[in-house]
Formats: sequence, C-alpha cells, structure tokens
Amino acid sequence: MMQQAGKTGTGNHISSEDDNSKVNTEFPRAVDSTNFSTKLVTEFIIFGFPNFQSLSTLLFCVFLFIYLFTVTGNGIIFLLIILDQKLHTPMYFFVSNLSLLDLSSITVTIPKMLAKFSVQNDVIAYVACFLQMYCFISCQAVECLLLTAMAYDRYIAICSPLHYHNIMVRRLYISLAVASWTIGLAYPVATAILAFRLPYCGLNTIHHYYCDHPPLLQLACADTSLNVAVGSSLGAIILLLCFSLIVTSYVHIIRSVLKIASSKGRKKTFSTCASHFVVVNMYFLPLIFMYVRPTASYSADIDSLVAMLYTVLTPMLNPVVYSLRNKDIKNAFRKQISCT
Repeated sequence: MMQQAGKTGTGNHISSEDDNSKVNTEFPRAVDSTNFSTKLVTEFIIFGFPNFQSLSTLLFCVFLFIYLFTVTGNGIIFLLIILDQKLHTPMYFFVSNLSLLDLSSITVTIPKMLAKFSVQNDVIAYVACFLQMYCFISCQAVECLLLTAMAYDRYIAICSPLHYHNIMVRRLYISLAVASWTIGLAYPVATAILAFRLPYCGLNTIHHYYCDHPPLLQLACADTSLNVAVGSSLGAIILLLCFSLIVTSYVHIIRSVLKIASSKGRKKTFSTCASHFVVVNMYFLPLIFMYVRPTASYSADIDSLVAMLYTVLTPMLNPVVYSLRNKDIKNAFRKQISCT
C-alpha cells in the first residue's frame, strides 16, 4: 500500500565510473545527480532520519527496546492463544494472526535500522531492497484485511448475537484468515516486479528508513508513470475497500449498542470490540493522512515520521491494547504462569 509520488522522463545519471566514488555533501554516499552515466546501481543507501545522525546511540537503544518489546509482547499473546483452550474462539484466532503479522512486519524494517545506528551499516543489496519492499507492502495489506475480518466478526457478535455461533463457524473464520494472507501476499507482486524491472543508474540514496515504493521510484532513470498508476490503483482498492467495510461494520455496531436500554449494558457490549476499535484508529488514521494529502505536501521527513506510527508504533502497542483491556488474556497469562 503505497503513497505514490513517481516521475516521468529520464532520471539522474553520473558522468563516469570515477564519479561513482564522489560523496555528495548533502546526502552521505549519494552520487552527484548533475552528472550522467549508464552504470547501473548495484546497492542502495538507507539514509533515514537525516536530522538525528548525532543521536545514533540513543536511537539504537530506543528501537532495540521497541523491537524486543514488540517481539516479546506479540509472541506471548500468540502462544497464550494457542495454549489456552478458552481462547480458541474466532476473535482470538484473528488476534493470534494479527500478533504473528506484527512480528513479521516489524522484523522487516527494524533490524536494518539497528544495523544502521549501531555499526553505521546503511547499505542494502539491490535484491534485498526490493524483497524488503515486497514484504513490507504485503504485511500492510494483510493487516488491513485482517482488521476488516475482525470488524466483521465483531459486527456479527453484537448485531446478531443469537446467530453468532451458527454464522461464525470454524470453516468461515479460517477461510477469512487464509484469504487475508493470500490476497495480502499476492497484492504487491505486480508492484514489486514493475519496480524491479526499472533501471536505476543514478542516485542510490533512499530518503526513508526502509525500502519503500515512492522513494525507489524517485531513483529510477526511466518513465515510472505505469508504476505509479498500478501502485496507486492497487493501494486505493485495498485501503478504501477495507476502511469502508470497517466503517460500515461500526456504524451498525454503534446503532445496536445505542438500542440497549441500560448504560451498563451498552458499556459491556461495546467493550467487546473496544480493543479492535483502538487498533483500527491507530493503524488507519496515519494511513489516511499519508494518502489523502495533496501531492505538493509530500515530504520525506514527514512521511518517515508518520510511517513510524503504523510500521513501528502500532505493532508495539497491539499487545498492550489486547492485554491491558482484556480479562481473558490476563487470565490465560496467570494460568500459564501458575502452571510453570
């Protein structure tokens, strides 16, 4: 799911092989964009956070903590749901999938950031960059689809509670999860292949903290209008479809909750989907901000900071949201601790 900011025409080139060794004073190890060459790029430089280069040690500690906390928290929730029979329900099945996805998503980006901050290893191989881009887009697409499936589950549970167990049978919720993973993994294939086939023969510095689609397109020395069109269309389909389905589900949920006579009953009913509601807002609001802005307002620094919200902050906070607000998870944790 990409914010598209491509370009057309020829890209930046360098004049000779000797110029490849020149270091641009503004962007570390970036090649001079005023020269021209036909030599193709064989690796990329992850620039990221240019205004915080002097805080590498602090950033390393912060992101190491975030990574360990996210892996530990999501790993615990995933194992608890597997081990505790009481958590073998559709809702927790989706939560376990979300935890596994968050583990995968944050592992795609954070380790490379840690290498950059610790040993100044900001080089990423050509193929590895596109693989990172594909994995990242896949994770974001799967998350959108899983959150939509979870919204449908909560809609059935609150709006049709008497028919919930007849509708949300094991076959259905497993099929929804499998479909989410399958569509999410297949969704960025065309985008990744088209980007991989572009020639990159000029600047090799990616102004982001991971290999993302728009920054890569800006480095291509060829017409990228097809890439922009394909990426924008696919991104809009996934994002708008999922978000509209989630909003529709919550409109019906809120209507059903408001029909409950007692305030205690309304609070208890809505609490069953409160965690999902919080996660949806944490995830989709930054995405909406990224993708509905005018093109003229795009900024590499702002995009990097906003992207942190749904690539790092959301996976980190998901375990907190689903554990602190959930008695079943707490009870399962106490049970496993007492058994040990």
